[in-house]
Amino acid sequence: MASVEGITLVVTGGAEGLGFSMVENFLQGGAKLAIILDVNEQKGAEAIKTVKAKYGDKAVFLKCDVTKDLDAVFDKVMSEYGPVDLLVNNAGVLAEHSYNKTIDINTTAVIAWSLKFYDAMRKDRGGRGGTIINVSSIYGYRISAYIPIYHASKFAVLGFSKSLGHKINFERSGVRVVTLCPGPTHTTLASNVHIREDEFLEDFKEEVKLLEWQTPESIGRGTVAIYRQAASGEVWLVEGERPAEKINV
Repeated sequence: MASVEGITLVVTGGAEGLGFSMVENFLQGGAKLAIILDVNEQKGAEAIKTVKAKYGDKAVFLKCDVTKDLDAVFDKVMSEYGPVDLLVNNAGVLAEHSYNKTIDINTTAVIAWSLKFYDAMRKDRGGRGGTIINVSSIYGYRISAYIPIYHASKFAVLGFSKSLGHKINFERSGVRVVTLCPGPTHTTLASNVHIREDEFLEDFKEEVKLLEWQTPESIGRGTVAIYRQAASGEVWLVEGERPAEKINV
């Protein structure tokens, strides 16, 4: 099992919701430093205040748009806080009215950030190994009629992560790549859903009411469990307040 003790981690979309719960749970487990990346400066300041009160000076916040700021943020992280042991690509949107925004944030950014950190971590190119956890969704492998663009973005994350995390790549690089598929979670994103055809919004809401929901805390705990246990290329589910479990998809 991988140890959380003493690690440095980066979490995109880390100022609230799933991302901040991940930060807190890794710090509870003994992480040395959490680097919180988020586009929302107010939430970032609140996150740092909360962390400082509970854990001391073990987190920093950097304002970051994952679609634009990769190179600048990566350079700052590496020069001031690196090396990084864990990257969690958590930032995401559900915005069916804008397929460009959805794909840019949910897919293209995940690929770009993964590859950047992967190359810095890989042992065969001078790194010391590491872990990347990419957040997909239950909708990365289950189908609803109402969110085709979101499905596309999350299916892509799952396929990309399984390929980059393939055992051949892991044996060469020493970098684990794992996929996390959360079920529906009580967050800001879940409470502000926009689907492509507005007249079916109530139908979609009724559909998701039947699913197993959980709190961000469950995702935070589950992400730590995944970090400790998962092999590269695996897909893990956290749903309905149950512990994280490996799934075959």
